[in-house]
Amino acid sequence: MFNNRHRVSTAGEMSGNGFISSLRRFMNAEEPPTSRSSNLFDPLRQQMDDILGNGGILKEVVQPGEGPPVPRDASVLIHYSGFLEYSDRPFETTANLKYPRMMKLGRDLTLLGLELGLLTMKKGEFSRFLFQPQYAYGEMGCPPLIPAAAVILYEVQILDFFNSGQVDDFVSLSPVEQSTAPLSSLLEVVNTLRSFGNCCFNQNHYDDAKDRYKQAIRLLVSRESQNGMEKEKIKTALLPLYLNLSLTELRLDSPHKALKYGNKALEIDSANTKALFRCGQAYLELHEYESAQGCLITAQAKRPFDSDINNLLRKVTISYKDSLDKQKDLYSKMFRDWRGPVK
Repeated sequence: MFNNRHRVSTAGEMSGNGFISSLRRFMNAEEPPTSRSSNLFDPLRQQMDDILGNGGILKEVVQPGEGPPVPRDASVLIHYSGFLEYSDRPFETTANLKYPRMMKLGRDLTLLGLELGLLTMKKGEFSRFLFQPQYAYGEMGCPPLIPAAAVILYEVQILDFFNSGQVDDFVSLSPVEQSTAPLSSLLEVVNTLRSFGNCCFNQNHYDDAKDRYKQAIRLLVSRESQNGMEKEKIKTALLPLYLNLSLTELRLDSPHKALKYGNKALEIDSANTKALFRCGQAYLELHEYESAQGCLITAQAKRPFDSDINNLLRKVTISYKDSLDKQKDLYSKMFRDWRGPVK
């Protein structure tokens, strides 16, 4: 995990150095000086579960999560903090990062105990783990920060996860195998990619979001549909991807591409107000005010009380008027120059 270390203080659900300090205060208050344990983690062990049955990984659920546990080969979005037994500060933490990076199990995590622990967790769960050396940094440790044979405490919160292993398996199939796989399998993979892209978008990682959306679109459009019902389901799955990709291109200051994907969405649903709105945004960025007005007036007719549509239409109208005024001033100046000075 050292390649992902961030030296910041803990925040949110992470208890930070307060947890270690409270353990020390608890031991000092409850045990007479002559009988105090030399092991600071002992009080914590008493309330933890042995998830492997060999004492190597102990777990305490502080806040339960919901849904299924994290699958193998998933990509996870987590906050975590790691503590040595007698240190008040974490030796690594992501707790104060607004957007911790997505990590793939089996690739980005180098701590065996943490990876095995994550497989027992659910979305939204916050848990503590104690890792024996064989599940942490081994008998040698990792000098100078981690001493030899160190027992490690980790606090972990699952923010989100995606079954990217399922995506990897599907993508590894040949084109023929992908086309003959059940449509439900394809749609499940596409939904995972779209959710993954949405997560990247919400973290302002627009290039990563674009890659996920485009990967999902490629899988859908390369499907050799055999019947009308399947084609309609594919179109239904494509629509939100085109809309999301259009918005992403706007965030990336690529209005031409945003317009391209907005128009692709309109090819599927010509009355879709989100698609009309996206095209209106793109036309505005391209200074094509009449086209922007046309899209937004059509959208307004369908949703007359939508504040976003009305506000953007007002902005387009003002920009259009300013553009016409500038053109008028320019033509007047050109005409005066052509006529020459008055004698």
